[in-house]
Amino acid sequence: MDLTLLAKAVAISIGGLGPALAIGKIGAKAMESIGRNPESTSKILVPMLLVSAFAEAIAIYSLIIAFSIK
Repeated sequence: MDLTLLAKAVAISIGGLGPALAIGKIGAKAMESIGRNPESTSKILVPMLLVSAFAEAIAIYSLIIAFSIK
């Protein structure tokens, strides 16, 4: 088995797991906050989307690293 293929698989799997869990937790906490205080929806939505975008950027970085492994 080619070790570079294994290295790419490990890089993308570990790099995708963290952001996936983070985005799930961000969404869950935002929905919980909106459920407790529905008037705060406009104050919660923008920061939630911003933090989700930052978490998604980490997954994209791991994809770039996986592609750069030779």
